[in-house]
Amino acid sequence: MTESPQKHKILVVDDEPDLEPLMLQRMRRYIRTGVYEFVFAHDGVEALEALEADAGIDMVLSDINMPKMDGLTLLDRIPDVSPDIRAVIISAYGDMKNIRIAMNRGAFDFVTKPVDFDDLKFTIDRTLQHIREWKEALSARDKLVVLQNELNVASMMQQSILPNKFARNDDYKLFGTMQPARNVGGDFFDVIGLSDDRVGLAIADVSGKGVPAALFMMSSRTLLKGAAMRTDGPGEALTEVNDVLNEDNDACMFVTMIYAVYDPATGVLTYADGGHDPPLVIHADGTSTQLPVTDGLALGVLPGFDFLQHSYELSPGDTVILYTDGVTEAINAEEEQLGLARLREAFEADPPGDAEDAGHRVIDLVNEFAGDVPQFDDTTCLVLRREN
Repeated sequence: MTESPQKHKILVVDDEPDLEPLMLQRMRRYIRTGVYEFVFAHDGVEALEALEADAGIDMVLSDINMPKMDGLTLLDRIPDVSPDIRAVIISAYGDMKNIRIAMNRGAFDFVTKPVDFDDLKFTIDRTLQHIREWKEALSARDKLVVLQNELNVASMMQQSILPNKFARNDDYKLFGTMQPARNVGGDFFDVIGLSDDRVGLAIADVSGKGVPAALFMMSSRTLLKGAAMRTDGPGEALTEVNDVLNEDNDACMFVTMIYAVYDPATGVLTYADGGHDPPLVIHADGTSTQLPVTDGLALGVLPGFDFLQHSYELSPGDTVILYTDGVTEAINAEEEQLGLARLREAFEADPPGDAEDAGHRVIDLVNEFAGDVPQFDDTTCLVLRREN
């Protein structure tokens, strides 16, 4: 089926009585096929009244010399009535002074008398093409404004759920930090107080951007906190969260996650991974151990999946770094990724002094590596250090 051409309404402003029938006769083909619709006014005053009464007018074709209000004054007044209207001036041949004044007052183009209707058709089409492109640009701008507002809301939602106070006692210290990307992502971390002085540690990365990702992030965090209180270990907690997230997940969103439980009485860290990068342990001498993965899937992908868990006994002075892929996949100007090896090397000669030092150094490492290259994923880490 052939799409009907878009009809454009053109206001012709001229005090010569012969112009209206001549215009209708010479443009009859385009009027009949629905390309143009012409309306007429005989001076600037009538033209302004027509513009105020009809928001569907796309462009103005105006003479300069007219009674009551001339075309140059009309040009000054059009933006007050309809700022997106474009005007083409009809001027006497060789009247460059008025043409220059008209162009300085906002005329998009001009044609000269006697009117060459082929040239007029070309000028009208070019003006209408400009108007279409201008409206598309305005629409794109408005969409960007809406998107930016959405991203601002998502950023506030994301920041509002992040812990900002961390345990500092004789047994262990915690620290978490997130550096948002230019486009708001779905990273989050959480610290959950559990029975018997144990502490739950979670770090996650939600698929998508903006408000949908922020809402899914908040749901994931809330579900995890509830599951952590009810279940016996990280594997069981992730299994429960995954099953709930798979219900009514029409948007097919998912979240990668590490959830770990630290018992300061034994120094044992028990963890399960949901398709997330495994924790990195920096030892007191600067060597490091990447903990083995438990082959978990991202949460929200497959219902009924049983998440396994591993345990690792920390030694005094060990620092556990949980991180999102915004750290290891940070990009520099050469389009290289930072990678796990550089993260480990950063602590080899100078082990972290405490949890906060380790967290800040991870962010600093990413920033130094990336330089001025914009990053499109959040940079997030959560750090646990065993003291005794």
